[in-house]
Amino acid sequence: MLNFIAFPENSRIWIYSSDRIISDDKIPYVHNTIQEFTNSWTSHQQGLVAGGGILHNFFIVLVVNEELNTPGGCSIDKSVHFIQDLGKKLQVDFFNRMMVHYIQNEEVHVIHLEKISEVLKAGVMNENTLFFNSLVSNKKDFINQWLTPLKDSWINKFLE
Repeated sequence: MLNFIAFPENSRIWIYSSDRIISDDKIPYVHNTIQEFTNSWTSHQQGLVAGGGILHNFFIVLVVNEELNTPGGCSIDKSVHFIQDLGKKLQVDFFNRMMVHYIQNEEVHVIHLEKISEVLKAGVMNENTLFFNSLVSNKKDFINQWLTPLKDSWINKFLE
């Protein structure tokens, strides 16, 4: 579980979306691995005040309090390598930006961006279907814009 309470609204967030569900039996491993990484994550030999977690069995979220220490390029690279390694161990892809996630009937679903028009025409989803916005970059936006109706999301611009 990810605890955002201790982080200020302008804390930096990175969201990595899996191309398929991560099974419940893997969640403790994922959680522990994320905690180990964020507890030892540094920037310019200074520890970052960071946290992370897995949400809905699809999303790895990393958060850093930039008021205390700003992550530099090398520390961000470390996090990307961490996510790549985690993906290999779990046999999932956290970097396929053509896969997007939405909620329907209280379940998270994954769909290829190119299939959305087809699914809309079939009536499986509509303009009010809630999509996960993995482009949010701070805690405030995460709270207010992580779940966004299709009509208001960045995905809408790819539709006919």
